[in-house]
Amino acid sequence: MSAIPRSATPEHTRLVRTFQRFTLGQRWEHAILILSALVLALTGLPQKYRAHEISQQILSTPERVQLFQQIHHLAALLLILEVLYHLGNAIALLFQRRLSGDIFPSLSDFRDAWLMLKYLLFLSKEKPAFGKYNFEQKVTYWFLFFGVGIMIATGLVLWFPITATKFLPGGVIPAAKLAHSTEAIVAVAFVLIWHFYHVHVERLNLSIFTGWLTEKDMRNFHALELQMLVPGTPLAENHPQESEPGGAA
Repeated sequence: MSAIPRSATPEHTRLVRTFQRFTLGQRWEHAILILSALVLALTGLPQKYRAHEISQQILSTPERVQLFQQIHHLAALLLILEVLYHLGNAIALLFQRRLSGDIFPSLSDFRDAWLMLKYLLFLSKEKPAFGKYNFEQKVTYWFLFFGVGIMIATGLVLWFPITATKFLPGGVIPAAKLAHSTEAIVAVAFVLIWHFYHVHVERLNLSIFTGWLTEKDMRNFHALELQMLVPGTPLAENHPQESEPGGAA
């Protein structure tokens, strides 16, 4: 938590209190995830839709096909390393008893989703208060977590089909191809429609790049977490008061 000057003018200096949202390591993880996923999408979609005219122009020679496959594999390796680091870091924090349970789903998420639905349908004037992660952010994280897992598993089968069929039946190859490409399409659509809207359209949230959120954003979107960090902080007027900051915290 820190304070930064809002204006450089000495006569009208305004201090804005900020709160750390993401560590430097988490921001680097997000950047690597964006880079690898973008390269995988750009090199994988033309291969999936080979019959389209644009794909035929891009993959017009065997050399280009091989180049796209090599770039796709390099991006896949980068994604796998990122996932292994993410899991390894989580396991290390778990053994050190420092792993926060904020990102895990809870029963209160269903309550928050119902309250938000009532708020959006103008059936209630009270907007639910959230902790560190709301139910939408948890859906995003876990959807991508399992989606990336599926794509890595099926991608390795497609990358090493001979090795895979030594332990699995031959029908796993077409099944993996269908699951891999379908999950990729779903993930791209999910990120563009759901995640991009809630992060950059609904509000311009740059905390994954800067690492910090202002007190105003904390009060509006993470009021329960703000109460934990600054005891005695009142909730915004359109947030229902909670007896304890569990669940979406």
